[in-house]
Amino acid sequence: MVYRFLADAVLLAHLAFILFVVFGALLVARWPRLLLLHLLAAAWGFGIEVLGAICPLTYLENHMRLLAGGSGYSGGFIDHYLLPLIYPGAMSRGLQLALAAAVLLINAGLYGWIVYSNQEKPSRASRAKASDGPQEPAG
Repeated sequence: MVYRFLADAVLLAHLAFILFVVFGALLVARWPRLLLLHLLAAAWGFGIEVLGAICPLTYLENHMRLLAGGSGYSGGFIDHYLLPLIYPGAMSRGLQLALAAAVLLINAGLYGWIVYSNQEKPSRASRAKASDGPQEPAG
């Protein structure tokens, strides 16, 4: 029972990580301190797809499922859970490269949007200064 729970927790963490890889730039727009973490995660996700590798979280989930008395699965997380939802059929090398390109293009677009939108906003310091308004001399 515990191992089944742990396998499901790894599955959810894996999904969260994939969503962070693809859309984490939206979080960076809100919390800029996440920039380095997101860039590293996006590079990892891109690399896994380009190399045709399997994420270690897949191995961990399979191990937990085996310890729970179930069976693991072959292939990666995307092959097993997401691909049947998105694209009925087997994962091909071309599709892996397309996913890698999607990670790159989505993040480039989101970061471009962040840079563009930040150029139009005044900085916090200039907003605070502007909100003080002109001071009337006492007299």
